[in-house]
This record gives sequence, structure tokens and C-alpha cells, in this order.
Amino acid sequence: MVKIYKICPASAWREAERQGVYLGSADDARDGFIHFSTAAQVPETLRKHYFGQRALFLVEIDSDALGSELRWERSRNEELFPHLYGELDLGAVIMVMNLNIRSDGGHDVPELAP
Repeated sequence: MVKIYKICPASAWREAERQGVYLGSADDARDGFIHFSTAAQVPETLRKHYFGQRALFLVEIDSDALGSELRWERSRNEELFPHLYGELDLGAVIMVMNLNIRSDGGHDVPELAP
């Protein structure tokens, strides 16, 4: 099983839990797919897009459960990033973790499995 990760405001994730599906952020809607990161990409994604933001969750997902709607595409630094062209079925979620913010605005990233 390959694990991928979604960084999400806690309030948006709680709403997804109420609805039973995650539809993505405003950025995801603009781009036409839900953005994910690999374990190795999470720290840079946090720094680049979420620096200083509080109340974030890191959602761990079984990429194998997403089927053909998940595509690996080149993005930042020509790295392959996982993109989901559809809704995220919460049945693919393995774990939801709090991301603690440090006094410098960065986040403590837990040890993640690839």
C-alpha cells in the first residue's frame, strides 16, 4: 500500500466527515483535482502553502483505494505528485493527525510512512 497525504484545515475536514466525502479545497476546485503529497513532499508543501496556519490536519490515505482517478503528475521541481480527479471517499482514509504549529510558524511533521 502506498500512502499519500492531504493537508487540510481542521474545519474543512470536520465538514467532510459530516458529509461523508471530501470534495477538496478552493485551490483543488480551481485546478480540477485534489492535491496530495507523498511523505517526502509533506514538509515542503507545508512550508510553501501552509506556513503560519493553525488548526491543520494531515490526512493519511491509502492511494491504492482511489483507483484510476488518482494520477501521478509532474509539478513542483518536476517531482511526481498524486492528484485525484474526483471526490475523496473517506473509506480510503487511514488516519487523521493534528499538525502542531511551532512559534516560528512552521509545523512539526510526524514521522510518515511512504
